[in-house]
Amino acid sequence: MKEKLEQANQYIKENKGRIDPVYRQGYHLMAPIGWINDPNGFVYYKGEYHLFYQYYPYDSIWGPMHWGHAKSKDLLHWEDLPVALAPSEEYDIDGCFSGSAIEKDGKLYLMYTGHYEREGIKREVQCMAVSEDGIHFEKFLENPVISEQHIEGVAAIDDFRDPKIVEHDGLYYSVVASKTAEQRGQILLFQSDDLVHWQFTSILLKGEKEQGIMWECPDLFHLDGKDVLLISPIEMEKKENSYENINSTVAFIGEVDWSTGRFTVDNHHEIDFGLDFYAPQTCFDEQGKRIMVAWMQMWGRNMPTNELGHLWAGTMTLPRELHVVDQQVIQQPINTIYKLITDKKRIKKEKLENSSIELDNIEAKQFYIELSGTLTQTENLAIKVLRTNESAVELIYEPATGYLSISRDSFGFKITGIETEQLTKRTTRVPLIDNSLLLEVFRDTSSIEVFANGVATMSMNFYEKEQSEPPSVSVTGMIEKLKINYGTIKL
Repeated sequence: MKEKLEQANQYIKENKGRIDPVYRQGYHLMAPIGWINDPNGFVYYKGEYHLFYQYYPYDSIWGPMHWGHAKSKDLLHWEDLPVALAPSEEYDIDGCFSGSAIEKDGKLYLMYTGHYEREGIKREVQCMAVSEDGIHFEKFLENPVISEQHIEGVAAIDDFRDPKIVEHDGLYYSVVASKTAEQRGQILLFQSDDLVHWQFTSILLKGEKEQGIMWECPDLFHLDGKDVLLISPIEMEKKENSYENINSTVAFIGEVDWSTGRFTVDNHHEIDFGLDFYAPQTCFDEQGKRIMVAWMQMWGRNMPTNELGHLWAGTMTLPRELHVVDQQVIQQPINTIYKLITDKKRIKKEKLENSSIELDNIEAKQFYIELSGTLTQTENLAIKVLRTNESAVELIYEPATGYLSISRDSFGFKITGIETEQLTKRTTRVPLIDNSLLLEVFRDTSSIEVFANGVATMSMNFYEKEQSEPPSVSVTGMIEKLKINYGTIKL
């Protein structure tokens, strides 16, 4: 592996200065050059957060997967580290696919999927690597540690990937995604006492027909008295305003019976209602809080930074703190982001009726808006986060239905996908609380993330063609006790 790693790191060093930075994010994690997708190995290790990611440094399209690597003390300022894993062995020669990390005896262990796909044969097996310093890794001589003999009669080896390690009662468990013979997703559970020798435990959870043809990127954790299983299903059937993207992310809330290895589901729901969110992974922070980060992109869509020759594609979401409230996964922005808000301004009005307000003096490409108000007499509330004469990146809320929509229709460079109907807008229900709405909007250079009344999130990319006008807020009807706080986000 050493030769492949040296080759990748030398290429990055020599070429990262060639990228076009016009759409580069300010406070989101990106690779220095090339393509990224799923977050991997998210872990708090020796006083710092480490986040690995699926990575192809040589082009801004998907290729044989490496593991990129960065670390941070606050999840906002990231330091690029050398590539951690590269395809080098027969079992992973066509990619070191997604996986996770865990600390044991002061060492950092990575569990990943080795991908082989040649001459009509596709094989995915689970592998381990270990590091003394959290930066330089050695693959296990025993690899693969989970392979055909572990899943005989349970799942096929060609779609068997994305292990997430958890520790429970002194034993190590790994949840791994696969699919059934009927083309339904399922999550398998494996057990080990030393991270080397693994045995199949059970089918933790099996999907229904409408829940996708394959599940990816499982994550299992206990939070606020409930067990949570996050999965990313492929082609889950649309249901009202949920699961409209070609791939989705779903939280199953319930309880794991560790004696049988079965997950009893109380509730399941989509966790982000934007156009760009997939493959989240979580870890505990230094205070024991559960933090999540996801790939802020979507499979099956074009990527303008690739088409424009910018030599990079993909970014991670703003990390989020998770809780379970009323059988729902609730997301909050990590609190360190608020320390970066400067040039703060406030608009306060007892009422605003059939008119609009422009948020002046926002010229930076990184900014924050917090809006709250009482909407008992409001017909429509619209926030144009970015706008030109012809189009806008827009949020629209309709109190009568409780629907909040996010749209990039006709704005900037066109983003199209393989969905039957092209998606430029998504909608979800956000109930008012005491007739009031609270919206938080985080804009980075080429993305916005919305947190609505503490119950819904929306994540979306865009690529503006020209400098946009300052944001504006408009009301049809009347909004009372309107407060708007806004400012620039500076690293």
